[in-house]
Amino acid sequence: MAEETQKKAEEVVVAETEKTATEKDPPPPPPPVLEVEESTKPAIVEEAAASATEEAEKPKTSDEKTIVQSVSFKEESNIVSDLPDSEKKALEELKQLIQEALNKHEFTAPPPPPAAPKEEEKKTETEVAPAPAPAEEKPAAEEAPAPVETEELPKVVTSEVAEAAPEEVKEEKKEVTPPAPEAEASVAVVVTEEVQKVTSVDDDGTKTVEAIEETIVAVSAPAAPTAEPALAEKEPEGETSTAASAETKEEDITDAAAPPPPPPEEVSIWGVPLLADERSDAILLKFLRARDFKVKDSFAMIKYTVAWRKEFGIETLLEEDLGNDLEKAVFMHGFDKEGHPVCYNVYGEFQNKELYQKAFADEEKRQKFLRWRIQFLEKSIQKLDFSPSGICTIVQVNDLKNSPGPGKWELRQATRQALSLLQDNYPEFVAKQIFIHVPWWYLAFNRMISPFLTQRTRSKFVFAGPSKSVDTLFKYITPEQVPVQYGGLSREGEQEFSTADPVTEITIKPTTKNTVEIPVLETCILVWELRVIGWDVSYGAEFVPSAEDGYTVIVQKARKVTPSDEPVLSNSFKIGEPGKVVLTVDNISSKKKKLLYRFKTKPSSD
Repeated sequence: MAEETQKKAEEVVVAETEKTATEKDPPPPPPPVLEVEESTKPAIVEEAAASATEEAEKPKTSDEKTIVQSVSFKEESNIVSDLPDSEKKALEELKQLIQEALNKHEFTAPPPPPAAPKEEEKKTETEVAPAPAPAEEKPAAEEAPAPVETEELPKVVTSEVAEAAPEEVKEEKKEVTPPAPEAEASVAVVVTEEVQKVTSVDDDGTKTVEAIEETIVAVSAPAAPTAEPALAEKEPEGETSTAASAETKEEDITDAAAPPPPPPEEVSIWGVPLLADERSDAILLKFLRARDFKVKDSFAMIKYTVAWRKEFGIETLLEEDLGNDLEKAVFMHGFDKEGHPVCYNVYGEFQNKELYQKAFADEEKRQKFLRWRIQFLEKSIQKLDFSPSGICTIVQVNDLKNSPGPGKWELRQATRQALSLLQDNYPEFVAKQIFIHVPWWYLAFNRMISPFLTQRTRSKFVFAGPSKSVDTLFKYITPEQVPVQYGGLSREGEQEFSTADPVTEITIKPTTKNTVEIPVLETCILVWELRVIGWDVSYGAEFVPSAEDGYTVIVQKARKVTPSDEPVLSNSFKIGEPGKVVLTVDNISSKKKKLLYRFKTKPSSD
């Protein structure tokens, strides 16, 4: 398998080197910090990574022509009325399965089985039913009172004794000894003189004739009547009354022991109950889409996710302090053009050996990194809107510049662990995956895992080489929302401008000069900022008054700006008369440039 995989990787790299046209639909490998919807076979991914590592040692070819773009992806609606009939039906079936599971409390630990009350029941029945007295009454039988003459006892007593316990009487006649403890339940009988023949009927219908000497009866407890004699008197009435009494008591005990059925349990994921309102539909649709609307598979995935969240301790994880060492490697910044929050994953940060060791050196540190990443994702999800028309997905920007690559075993291990958790428990949370600064060897990796990704998944991925990264970002994210380090104008801290201030884009052709005119009709302070991606241009600014006899004022003397200079230049000018500010950018290079600028006015202070 490894040899075949390596062979395929080599063939792909050779093919990519020879191609000059772009390919279609290249899927990306799932990095350790991504949320991936579809299963991508972690074992295959790992093998592909190992093969791609070998290819990385080969001479680099032109990557700009081999970097490819994915087809466009339109995010599905969470409004139920917009769904096809088949998807509506699947959603209703899933709701029914969930409701049944909630009624049966299948999402939580099952209650203890009701076998214990039944055992106690049986035990109670045994104690209540007529039975021999316990052994502790034996001393009372041994200290029997003085004999009583037979004539004083009615014949009924003899027949009762014979009917109640014929086997015990027979035993007493043979041994002529004090009765065993089992015979002392009702009366203790000592036989001395007169012999009678008594016929008794056993339980199986057999008649037994016994000779009983009937003269003296010793009663072990001649005191006031107790419950035992009463039971003994009722016993001859037949087994039917005893059984009926036992059944009645059993029913009473059963009714008393059986608690009322508990109400359906309430289960929530990401703060949204599974069955509550329209927000629940958005959650359920995520699981359905992750499993191609296979209801049973989606239901099983939901049950697994609920159990995993309890086992992983998501609620307590949100309160844990896991440090901020990785805040430069993974961070949220701004929104895309459709309103999705954007998460940046900067793999180049792991070139820092100290940070790499702190995150991936051993299993304990990898587990801590995993918990940190899950915590970060959970906090990001809390900011999403799960209403039918709300935003409930995230755009991922993955910066592969100076990435350690798949050759790092620890990073691959963290990748496999993170991928397994994310694809099983966070379905459909990515609206778009944008890969920038993609190295040439990355395509070999992508091509090898391509067969294991669906077209729907591949359509979410976008790739861009180093020179196309900024343009690709601007296709999905406006420049005012893109961080400065990625070509935009968004900066942290207090600035003159914010993300609410729009940016204008202009493309400057090679070896041409471009001017931007900003008209001003009143006294004010004009503030502006601009940048040219990659710079290597000449920049200047001046104020030209509207009056014909006015004098032009040089605001910024023309100077060459190099890539090593400040990425963004800011200027301001106090204007006392109507006129215009003219910004001049002279592209002296042989490559086209992108100019970004924005401005605003403020009242002039005296």
